[in-house]
Amino acid sequence: MTLSIAPLIYILVFVAVLLLVEGIYLTVFGKSISLNSRISRRLTLLEKNSNREQVLEQLRKEMNQHLNARNIPLYSLLAKKAQRANIAFSPVQLIGMMAALAVFAFLLLTIGTGAEFGIRCLIAAGMGIGGIYVWVNGKAKKRMNLLEEQLPDAVELMVRSLRVGHPFTAAIGIVAKEVPDPLGTEFGVIADEAAYGRDIGEALKAFAERMDSQDLRFLAVAVTIQQQSGGNLAEILEGLAKVIRARFKLFRRVRAITAEAKWSGMFLSAFPILALIMINVIQPNYYDGVKETAVFVPVALLVCVFLILNVIFMKIMVNIKV
Repeated sequence: MTLSIAPLIYILVFVAVLLLVEGIYLTVFGKSISLNSRISRRLTLLEKNSNREQVLEQLRKEMNQHLNARNIPLYSLLAKKAQRANIAFSPVQLIGMMAALAVFAFLLLTIGTGAEFGIRCLIAAGMGIGGIYVWVNGKAKKRMNLLEEQLPDAVELMVRSLRVGHPFTAAIGIVAKEVPDPLGTEFGVIADEAAYGRDIGEALKAFAERMDSQDLRFLAVAVTIQQQSGGNLAEILEGLAKVIRARFKLFRRVRAITAEAKWSGMFLSAFPILALIMINVIQPNYYDGVKETAVFVPVALLVCVFLILNVIFMKIMVNIKV
């Protein structure tokens, strides 16, 4: 029996692409860009550059650059996720990374496989673009999950600060110093903007819209109403923290209840692709009898379409809204 390792090489090349882009990202921007850092990126930048205004300008540029580049063809599909992930690469740099990764994948495919030149070019381009998309999507999910988890504790910290007599802007600043990223840097930027004269309710609303978070919208509305109508902001935020924490527990419970359905959907989506890979590894000549027929290419394309539709519909079925 003849074994073919070509499909495994394609998988390893794609994994190498993902590892390379993560390595370049951490090398260019340092460990502070990682969400695993205990110190927020803003505080790290302030240690290196004591000019608060320059650090604020840099962070604001990073936070808004992707949504401002939505008019770039095809980049609009990635812009929203890149904004949520707060990718420090500019849109032009991210597109350049796609091209560089495609070249890297093409070189590895040339060394490791005997595929034709055109096929290598198409696969390398797909790996370059797909690798960036998968990487950004993973960063966005991780960042949003951390943000949702940190928010109730951050609001409770603001409540305690208000009750000991600090103004709301000072409470935001305390959160920026005590809470790690992603909320640490985000609230630090809001505190700096307030210090330079921007309305804090407006800054919170812009943050909520950029992250597309319902809990952050609740916070922005609560602060705005208190500014206009008055009232005990500490009491309002305490109630809001309880609501956010209750919503978070409900989401976790729904996620646990639907975990089996989601894993079943993922398995049913991945199984046909894994079966095709295993067939090509174990018996690379399996399709030789029909490969030269006129209907092979149309039927193969139809199978690919059905596989993509299967993944899409499985994702829709297990994506339960609360």
